[in-house]
Formats: sequence, C-alpha cells, structure tokens
Amino acid sequence: MIIITGAAGFIGSNLSAKLERAYTNKKIILCDFFGIDDKWKNLANRSPYQIISPDTLFDYIEQHKEAIEIIFHMGASSSTMETDVDYLMKNNYCYSLSLWSLCAKHSIRFIYASSAATYGDGSSGFDDNIPLSALEKLRPLNPYGWSKHLFDVAIAKRIRNKEPSPPQWAGLKFFNVYGPNEYHKGNQQSVISTLYNKIKSDHPASLFKSNNKNYADGQQKRDFIWVEDCVDVMNWFYENEKVSGIFNVGTGEARTFADLAKAVLSSCNKEEKIEYIDMPEHLREKYQYFTQASMKKLRSHGYQKPFTPLEKAIALYVNQYLSNESFPYK
Repeated sequence: MIIITGAAGFIGSNLSAKLERAYTNKKIILCDFFGIDDKWKNLANRSPYQIISPDTLFDYIEQHKEAIEIIFHMGASSSTMETDVDYLMKNNYCYSLSLWSLCAKHSIRFIYASSAATYGDGSSGFDDNIPLSALEKLRPLNPYGWSKHLFDVAIAKRIRNKEPSPPQWAGLKFFNVYGPNEYHKGNQQSVISTLYNKIKSDHPASLFKSNNKNYADGQQKRDFIWVEDCVDVMNWFYENEKVSGIFNVGTGEARTFADLAKAVLSSCNKEEKIEYIDMPEHLREKYQYFTQASMKKLRSHGYQKPFTPLEKAIALYVNQYLSNESFPYK
C-alpha cells in the first residue's frame, strides 16, 4: 500500500499518475483536501484504491500500519506569499513532524517535499551535502521557506541523535518545478503557465525588471525543472529503499527568465516580444535572483537519468497540455 499526501496538488497529482501506471498491483491511497475550486480535476483521470482526508490520515495509518509500505508526503501549504505563519507552522511543520514520528513508530518509509526556498538568497550556496551546522545557518526569505527549513533541521537533528526514524527517509528540495496540474495555484503557478495565458492572446511575454545591479532585466536565473523529472526521482527513491537523506531535485543548470520566455514564445509560434515590468514592492526583498541545484549528491547515490532540457519540456507542456483548452490535465 502506498499513500500520497497532497495527492490533488501539483506534484502530488503527477506522482499519483506515475505510480498508478507503474504499479498496477499496488493499492494507492490518495490523501488531500479539495476545497471548492477545480483542484479535483487534477485527479479526474486517476483510479485510486481510496481517497481519504488529511484529518483522518493518522487514524488510517494506525488501522493499516502493517499494509503501508511508504508515504510520499507532498501535502503542504506551498504559497511563498503566505503571511499567516501559524497556518504554515501547523501544516508544514507540526503535521509533518507528527507524520514522521508515526512512520518511525511503524517502520513505514517516508519521502517528503522540501523546497529550494530553504536556501534563501543563495549566498550560502545550493549544496545539499552539508553538515547540520551548515544546514542550520541557511536563512530563507519568506515564512514558507522557513517552515520547510525548520522541518529539514528537525529531521537532521533526529538522525544525528540516532532517534527512531523510518527505515527509509528522504527530504527532496524541489527547485522551480513546472508542468501540468499547476493551474489551481493561481499567482503561484510557474512563469511558463502564466506567460502562456498572455501569449496566446497575442500579448508580449511579461517578465519582471531586475532590481539587482548584478542582473540585467530578464537575466535573473533559476533552476527550472519539468515535473515529470521530479516524479522520476521520487519513483527512483521508491525503487532504491536503502537511500536516505536530504537531496536537491533540480537540473543542476540555471537558465534565464529570458530563455524561458523565448522558449514559450517559440512553442506558441509567436514573434519574440518580451516586455519588462516593475516588480511589486512586496516581492523585492524576498526575490531569489539565482538558484542552481548541486546534483552531485543524488548522482553519487546512483540516479543517472538525464533531466529534460528546458526548451524540450516547455514544448511538451505547451503542445500536450496548455494548448488543450478542453482538458489540460495529466
């Protein structure tokens, strides 16, 4: 039995699709809140064994502890703009820590979503192969990143102190993920999805101006990763149960926002028109100008599959999903 929390969310729903195809003999349990928007459509193509509410998850685990093999914990408040820190702590830290303890108690493997937001402005680098003392020194730029960082540190301390832990555990620091099923995220969607909605209406691609003298407009860089690559990494952890630790999940290559915009325009067969707009004041102190995952640790543990190049993945996203206006879901 496999449980996926946050299963109706962006990464969780893509993971659900992958595991359902790959392991037809497994009971796959999906756990999430749906709300009143269209997030349910992320699972419209799925045929899970069961769907449960996060409110009942702990009781469900106790009732089925012998059958549960692994929990992929993708559930969280993922908005980098969230200002309710109590809400973030309840969902991203306290709930996750309780779930970790339950998995340790019942020897259930545990793979969870961390974030590149834990690295802050990048001044301390993006190396996942660092000791606890260096991990503790990271300074995220927003409450979301801080809540994820606190959980990483809490787990690292438990491992250092040789406290009870799941038989396998992995914290995955996802970088800038894009792909189908992100539409419910509103202004937290990837820039690719946002640009497509403008470009298809014959508007120029709009990018933020730079407020950092070291980066020209459009030359801000991020490690953009196709969601299918993230799913492949998680499936690899499932198949390699002896591998544990905190790992980056990016491509290892930073690309400019201008590169990204040009790829979207090309995929839409549009003329190369990019306009630069002022960045909102409330974002300026929280903006990451450069992210690039060090992928040496994951590679050294045996993950060898290449990551999808930006231009190829954007073409897939546009042609297979975004342009399918009737049902652009996985």
